[in-house]
Amino acid sequence: MTQTLANLTLAEMAVQVLTTADGRAKTALSHAHAATWFAARAAGAPLVVGQCAPPDRPSRPAKPDLLPPREVPRRRPGSPTGRIALLHAVAHIELNAVDLHWDIIARFTDQPMPMGFYDDWVKAADEESKHFNLICDCLEALGSHYGAMPAHAFMWQAAEDTAADLHGRLAVVPMVLEARGLDVTPGMIELFAKAGEAQALAALNVIYAEEVSHVAYGSKWFNWLCGRDGTDPKEVFHSLVRRYFHGGLKPPFNTEKRADAGMPPDFYWPLVEPSGRDTDRSA
Repeated sequence: MTQTLANLTLAEMAVQVLTTADGRAKTALSHAHAATWFAARAAGAPLVVGQCAPPDRPSRPAKPDLLPPREVPRRRPGSPTGRIALLHAVAHIELNAVDLHWDIIARFTDQPMPMGFYDDWVKAADEESKHFNLICDCLEALGSHYGAMPAHAFMWQAAEDTAADLHGRLAVVPMVLEARGLDVTPGMIELFAKAGEAQALAALNVIYAEEVSHVAYGSKWFNWLCGRDGTDPKEVFHSLVRRYFHGGLKPPFNTEKRADAGMPPDFYWPLVEPSGRDTDRSA
C-alpha cells in the first residue's frame, strides 16, 4: 500500500511517541495516534504499518534520576510519604509501558505480523497512557509530581536485551514484568483502601482491570509465534526467560489473573529462583 495514515505510517507514529520526552506530552501524542489508528480501522481505510527505526532508548524528561534497582530508596508504604513514593514508582512503570508498547510496534516491522498484533499494542499503549496520567493526577493531588523521586532503569534494560528478539520481548515484558503487576497490584489496592485515599484507589482499580489484557496480548502473540514456528510455547518461554531475565521469578503469584491472561502455572512456577526471593522489579 502507498497511502499513509494521517500522512504517517504506524511505525512513524510510534517513533514520534518514543522521541517525545515530557511524560504528559508523550501520552497526549500516544492518545492522539491511537485515536487516529482506530478511527481509520473503523472506517475501513487502508492502513500502513511501514518501517521506521526506533531509538535505542526513548526520550525522557530530565527527572526522575534513573538508578539501578537496588539503589532506589526503599519505600515504607504505611506512611503518607511512602504511599507517594509507591505512586511515583507506579507512574514510572506506566510511562515505561507506553514506550515499550510503541517500541514493539516500530522495532519488529521486519517480521510480518497480522494486523491484530498492531491493534493490540496500540490499544495497550493507549491504556498505559491513561494509567500514567491517572497516577500523575494522584501525585499532584498529594502535592508531588512525577520526577520528584528517583526511579529504577530496569524495565528499559529488558527492552534493550530483547531488541533483536520478538519472542524474547513478548516473553520478558508482558509475560514476566507486566504479569508481576497482576501479582502486586491487589496489595496496593488494599493499602490505599485502608488509607482512605479514594483517588489513588480508583486509579489502581482501573489499572488492575486493564493490565490483564496487556499480559494476555503478550501470551496470545507469543503462542501465535510458537505455533507458526512449530515449537512448544512453554519450553521456548522457559528458555527465553532464563536467557533474558536476570534472576528467577518471585512468588506469590496471582494465579487467577494470570490464568485469565493465558498463563497457566506450569509456565512460571518452574522459573522461581531457588532462593525464591529475588528483588521485586515490578515497581
